[in-house]
Amino acid sequence: MKTSELIILIIISLNTVSAQESIVNDTTQIAESSHLELPRIRVIPIKDAKNDRQYELYIKLPEGYSENGDIKYPVLYFTDAMWHIEILSGSTEYIMKDAILVGISWRKDIEEDVKQKYGVHASRFEDYSFWKTTHPDHPKLQFGQADNHLDFIRNNVFNYIEKNYRTNPNNRSYFGYSLSGLFGAYIIMKQPDTFKNYILGSPSVQILHKGEHNVEFKSKRLNVNVFISNGTLEEEELHEPISEFVNSLKARNDNGLSIEHVVIEGSHETAFPMTGVHSVTWLSGLITE
Repeated sequence: MKTSELIILIIISLNTVSAQESIVNDTTQIAESSHLELPRIRVIPIKDAKNDRQYELYIKLPEGYSENGDIKYPVLYFTDAMWHIEILSGSTEYIMKDAILVGISWRKDIEEDVKQKYGVHASRFEDYSFWKTTHPDHPKLQFGQADNHLDFIRNNVFNYIEKNYRTNPNNRSYFGYSLSGLFGAYIIMKQPDTFKNYILGSPSVQILHKGEHNVEFKSKRLNVNVFISNGTLEEEELHEPISEFVNSLKARNDNGLSIEHVVIEGSHETAFPMTGVHSVTWLSGLITE
């Protein structure tokens, strides 16, 4: 199946919309609206016990999971779960069926005034950032919580998933885009054994070495697979830092490190769907090897 045909199928399968106005019994009447829920997605509340924060996990098990009791499945974890769940669910449904998806939500108990001002996704600015400074445009946001969020993932999230589902802990994968792609790059540099495979879509890696924020590789050897992408129409200041980050990985000459750098047609926004499809295709090749 061609990539273009696959994308069309995914878009059609994921066209989740509210019910529209309808005409009933030949009289004009507004039908009560409803929402179509994605199939097989379980929403599980989970607490960051150390930092007293509440999140949700969006879990999708592969079809036939309950019938195949002897199989241990690879897991694809992803942040910015509400934004990424549909494209990853659709892509894996066609390309990588035998995998568990685990989306990590934004913080659910964030202060109401912060949510009203910055949106329901406000916690991503805190959880995916490693620079502990106050941003003048966002004075109520606590930047620099990346280490705390990583600790939450490594302990609370992994423990829950691996206790309750048949998984392969040696084959964890991560997907992040933009700021959450930067978070993935930060994980590689600080605690690379968190995941085996990393997908970093258009990551803001220029921040890794900006000003006083200079993140260095902590591990002497990397034993990971990395997919990194950027769009052709993205701002020029993103292209060079991504190329430099890729070159810094290659320069290590680690035997256990493989890198796939893909340039995708489109802007920061329009390159995202193709990033999902291309990266899942790449990951599927690793998982089935």
